[in-house]
Amino acid sequence: MPYGVGVIGAGPGVSALHLPTLDRMPELFRVVHVADSGSGRAEALAARTDARWSSGIDELLGDPAVDIVAICSPPERHAAQILAAVEAGARTIMCEKPIALTHDDARAVIDACRRSGAALVVGTNHLFDPAWGRARHHIAAEQAPVRSVSVTVSLPPNGRYHDVVTESLPGAAPARPAPDWNDPDFSAAVVRQLILGLGIHDLPLLRDLAPRLDRVLFARPIAPIGYGVGFVAGDVLIRLTAVMLPAGAEALWRLSVSTGRDLVDIEFPPAFVHDGSARARVRHVDGRVSEYPPLPDDGYLAEWRVVAALAAGVETVEYDEILADASYAIDLADAAAAAVRDGMPR
Repeated sequence: MPYGVGVIGAGPGVSALHLPTLDRMPELFRVVHVADSGSGRAEALAARTDARWSSGIDELLGDPAVDIVAICSPPERHAAQILAAVEAGARTIMCEKPIALTHDDARAVIDACRRSGAALVVGTNHLFDPAWGRARHHIAAEQAPVRSVSVTVSLPPNGRYHDVVTESLPGAAPARPAPDWNDPDFSAAVVRQLILGLGIHDLPLLRDLAPRLDRVLFARPIAPIGYGVGFVAGDVLIRLTAVMLPAGAEALWRLSVSTGRDLVDIEFPPAFVHDGSARARVRHVDGRVSEYPPLPDDGYLAEWRVVAALAAGVETVEYDEILADASYAIDLADAAAAAVRDGMPR
C-alpha cells in the first residue's frame, strides 16, 4: 500500500512541485490530506487527488490516514510545525528548506526528532539531484583541491519575496511604498531572508565542498530583488549572486566549481518543468569537455524516494548532518546581514 501523505501548505510550491512529483510515484505515495493557513486553496488542491482538506494543522496531524507529514509552508513556520508534528506522533516528516531560521530552533527541531525517533528529510532538491552526485564523484576522483565556487541565479519574479520587499510590478496599484534600500537594517533583513529562502538551495552542496565558513568578505542587496555575497570557507573562495527581474532572459541557475585541474558546471533546470536532472559539464585543463546529460529523475523525485526509504526503515536519518547544514546556512545568513549593515552608512 502506498504511504498516505498529509501536505501542510497550499502555495505554488505544493501545486507545481510536490503534488506533480507525488503523482508520478503512485506505487509509493498517495496524497490524503492538504491543509492551508486559511487561504482556502487547500480545497482545490485536495480535489486533484480526492484528498481531505482543512485549515490549520491540527486536523491533518490527527488524521489516521497520514503516514508522512510534508511541511511546505513559509520558512518562518517550519520549526514550529515540525515540533507540532513530532508532538502529534508523526514518524516521518519531509520539511522544505530551511528547517529553522535560528540556531536555537534548529537544535530544538533536531533534538525533538532524535528523541522521538521521527525520520526527517529536508527538501534540498539540488542536493538530491543526480547531476550533483555525478559532479561530486568527479571532483573527489580527481583529488584536486577546490579553489573557488560560484552560484549564479537569475529568475523571474517570485511573489513571496516581492510581496515582502518591493512595491507592485508596473501596471498594478502599489501595495506599499517602495523599499528604502538606503536603510541598513532593511537591506540586511532582505539579504538574510533571501539567503535562507533562496540561496539555501545550494548551501548543503557548498558545505560539502567547503565545510568551514570563515568570514564574509562582502554582502549587498541587488535591486530589484537579489544579493551578492562573497565569503571564504577554508581555502575556498565562494561567490553567490542572485537576482529576480520582472523581465529578462530565461531562468538560469548555475553552480561552478573550479579545482586545480578543471571547471565543473552544473545547470539546474527550472524546478516546475519536471524535465529530468540538472546537466553537468566538465572543462578539463587540456581543453577537453566532458558532458553528463540529464537523467530522468530530478531532485524532487530523488528526495521523495529517500522519504519512502526512511518510512520503510531501510535508511538511517542523519540528524547531525541536517543540523550542520542548518547551522551553516544560519551562520552565513547572519554574517552576510551583519556585513550589509556594517558596509552601509547610517
